[in-house]
Amino acid sequence: MATTKPSWVIDKERAKRQAAQETVWLFGLHAVRDALMNPARDKLRLVLTKNAADKLGEAIAVAGMEPEIVDPRKFDVPLDEGSVHQGAALQARPLHWGSLEEVCISGAGAPLVVLLDRVTDPHNVGAVLRSAEVFGARAVIAPHRHSAPETGALAKTASGALERQPYLRVVNLSDAMEALRAMGYILIGLEGEAELELSQGLAQAGSRPVALVLGAEGPGLREKTRETCDHLVRIPAAGAFGSLNVSNAAAVSLYAAATRQSADH
Repeated sequence: MATTKPSWVIDKERAKRQAAQETVWLFGLHAVRDALMNPARDKLRLVLTKNAADKLGEAIAVAGMEPEIVDPRKFDVPLDEGSVHQGAALQARPLHWGSLEEVCISGAGAPLVVLLDRVTDPHNVGAVLRSAEVFGARAVIAPHRHSAPETGALAKTASGALERQPYLRVVNLSDAMEALRAMGYILIGLEGEAELELSQGLAQAGSRPVALVLGAEGPGLREKTRETCDHLVRIPAAGAFGSLNVSNAAAVSLYAAATRQSADH
């Protein structure tokens, strides 16, 4: 007699199949070169103009791939309109960095992470990944839905950081925040109206691991996200001209947190 699988098993298997089918087109010389040089990246198809192939010779050799050389006028690859591909495109699978616990407890770098609450613009997320790499953060964490997926535009803005900086997509952001708290992280949310300044919030954190939580332009942090934070802080501004955009706010707060950590040791 055939046994019926429970629905959660079926859902898990379906998600696994979808993940196996999911691919991303990376484009631009820098992004493609870094992906080719990354042994952890599962690479499927490389499309290049002759000119781009000459420039990427070393990376192509490292990857051991056979590129498809195409005429620049017939660069028929499914990229977003207006993408500046520089004659280089690579179809690959999204990177798998491991679990939240693996990356945030024992990952490389300082115990410092960034959480993005519904930041959907790939250029903002790419810029945050760059800053996270520069200041040695362990991960950038975002919800699976309502966040920028791993795309060519994100990779190009990240300028190679996507291959090196863990970008974790989680099912539920507030659950991930609670998990980080259980690991010993203190959750510091950036909010323009907060009474505490960033430096004061970091001083209260002492030498504990820090998770910086940033929201999208306009709406900012959602209520549930705000309530889950340990402290809400603001970046003090000299004038009344408005607030920093999310990627600039991330860079400022990462610098403040990273230098605080090094000052403590």
